[in-house]
Order: sequence, then C-alpha cells, then structure tokens
Amino acid sequence: MNDTAEKARDMEAPGRIRRNILLIVLFLGCMALGFFCTGCHKTKSEATDEKPDVEVANPQERDSLVSYSPYSAVLESSSKADVVARVNGQIVAKHFQSGAQVRKGQVLFTIEPSLYTSSVAEAKAQVASAKSQLDYAAKHLAALEQAYSQHAVSEMEVIQARSAHAEAVAAVNQAQATLSAANTKMGYCSVVAPVSGRITDGTYDVGAYVSGEGAPVILATVYDETDLSVTFPITDSEYSSIISSGDGFRNPVYRRIPVYIGQNVDDVDDSVAFYADVDYESPSVTTSSGNISLKAKLLDSGKVLRPGMYAKVMLPVGRYKDALLVRDASISTDQRGKYLYVVNDSDEVVYTPIETGSLYDDTLRLVTKGLKATDRYVTRAMISVRNGEKVTPVKVGASGKSVKMATSTK
Repeated sequence: MNDTAEKARDMEAPGRIRRNILLIVLFLGCMALGFFCTGCHKTKSEATDEKPDVEVANPQERDSLVSYSPYSAVLESSSKADVVARVNGQIVAKHFQSGAQVRKGQVLFTIEPSLYTSSVAEAKAQVASAKSQLDYAAKHLAALEQAYSQHAVSEMEVIQARSAHAEAVAAVNQAQATLSAANTKMGYCSVVAPVSGRITDGTYDVGAYVSGEGAPVILATVYDETDLSVTFPITDSEYSSIISSGDGFRNPVYRRIPVYIGQNVDDVDDSVAFYADVDYESPSVTTSSGNISLKAKLLDSGKVLRPGMYAKVMLPVGRYKDALLVRDASISTDQRGKYLYVVNDSDEVVYTPIETGSLYDDTLRLVTKGLKATDRYVTRAMISVRNGEKVTPVKVGASGKSVKMATSTK
C-alpha cells in the first residue's frame, strides 16, 4: 500500500508544480499591468496639466483705411463701330484679314460699283444739260434787259426771261445735288473702317449679295482695344451711401481703382491688376433690379486685353478712421460665418465671430466688427486649439519673433 501511495504522490507532483508556476506568472502579470496603468494615469494627468504654447498677436491699427467690395464686370470697348454696307450689290473683294488691326478710313470691302458708276455718268450729263440751259437763259435775259432799256420789248417779256433764268439756276443746283448723291453712293461701294482697332470676321463672304440701301447691312465690327471700360451695377443703397459720404464719385479714391483680370478673377493671386477711373454713372435706376450702372475707364490696357474678358472691379465702399487688420490666414469660416480664436485675460481660447472687409498688403484682412485693438488673436487658423482651452500665449511681433508672455494669475 505504501508503495502505491508513494507512486500516486509522485504522479501528482508535476501537476502541482505546473499550477504553482501558472499562479506565479498570473501574479507577476497583474503586478506589471498595475504598474503600467499607474504610469498611464500619471502621464495623462501630467499632460492635462500642461498648457500648450500658442502664437498670438494684436490687430494692426491704421488711422485711415479704405474698404473695397468686389463687383463682377465684363470688359467693353468704349470705341466700337459696325462696318456696314449702305448700297446694293455683290461683294467683289475683301481687303483685310479677320482679327487684324485696321486703321480708320482703310478700305475693307469692295461692292460691285457698275450700277452706281452709270448713275454718276447720268448725273454728270444732267448737270451739263442744266448748265447749258442756264447759259442760254442768262444770255436771253441780258438781251431782253438791253432791249427793254431802249423800249424795244415789254416789261412782261423781261419778267418771263428772269423767271426762266431762275428756273435754269434751280435746274443746275438740282442736277449737281443728284450728281453728289450718285458720287456718294458710288463711294459707298468702297466700305471703309469707321474707327481704328481690331476687326472681327466678316459676316458675308466675297460673292455674297447685300441690300444696303433699304437698311444698312453689318459686314463686320471694329473694336478699339486701347479704349476699354468695365461696366458693372451697384444697388441704389450702395449708391446712396457713396453719394452721402461727401464728394461722391469726384472723391480721389475713385481714381485708379483696382481691376483684376485673369482666368480666375476671384483669386487675386492668379489675376493681373489694372487700374481704372470711374467716369460714368447711370442717370436712372433700373426698375427691374434696383441697380445703378457704373462705368470705369481702364487707364492702360497694355494691348493685351480684349473686349468680353471677365473682370473683378474693387470699388471703394467705405472709409474707416480706426481700422483693425489681422492676418488673413488666421481667419476661419464655419456655418455661422467668419471667426477668430482670441485668448482672453485668463489665457483661455475664446471663439469670436467677426465681420471682415477687404484684403490689404496681400496678407492682412480688415475686421469691421467683433474685435478690439487690445485683443490677442491666435495667428494660425489651423492650429489645434479648442474653445475654452487653457493655453500659454506666445506673442508674435511685427518682426515675426515669438515672445512667451507671463502666465496670468487670474
């Protein structure tokens, strides 16, 4: 029996050893997990207590600033004229290349002149006949007046001769007017450019028949690219605000206003800036839209612009005595509109809605409402800050250097 019990105990020993080892491993694992959790809790607590550095700046102040508003416009040629046919006939020649520059008075089309040369010849014959009749009437009148002075003819005969002479003079004048009209019409057979500029493609080809005597027929259009303007509408309320400000459009701020032209006029960086003077305001309000039309003449098109190009006119709409400017990159937008993150006296981040105006010096944006000169705004809009978060403000000066500010004791 003893031998059997000993053998049983020997068989159970390895199992007990394995259980003991497993218990020891579990105990050590629990201890390690406890230390790890304690360390994590400590790290999280320490991270919660640490306040991140945040760059802030005060708004730039300007004593006087002009605010601009963008208006969509299209370039137009101030000097544009249609090339028209004013006689009937077949176009026998075209003397220009489509899209080329033409000069005023240059012959552009030739219309078959045969019909009108015949009219001129006929009118010349009528003039010659009328002059011959006038020459006879003048000599006849002179002879009768001489005879009347010698009492050889009656006074009635002299009166008749004078009437015939007057009719002969009128006939000459009429014949000369007919000749002049015939010459004018024949002159219209050579269609010339009414102004200098760039010409469009012809609406009629060589060989086409045109009937210009009934109503002028447009053959092409010439645009003067050196005399361009932009026309755009503003509301009557905006117009009233400008007029009530004092000098209205006579104010110097409406001279050399920026006009941006490019593939994407809404992106100033991708557009080219030109300048224009406001030189026309509509005398009446458009009843359908309540708008007033303005026109600004470009000062220098540089011969690179074309009528029909889209433009963005930056019209001065407001003047500010104490203007505040912030970095445009600091401003963010959400469903409620534009906003900044401002750090208050307790070094807490505050979500601050603002209203903005024009861009200045390429990087600064005018803030018209919602900000004070003493406010400290977060300079980087994409920085990871939250409303109500405690931070350590680092002030950024004009030089761009950062200076950590003393932590508030509040």
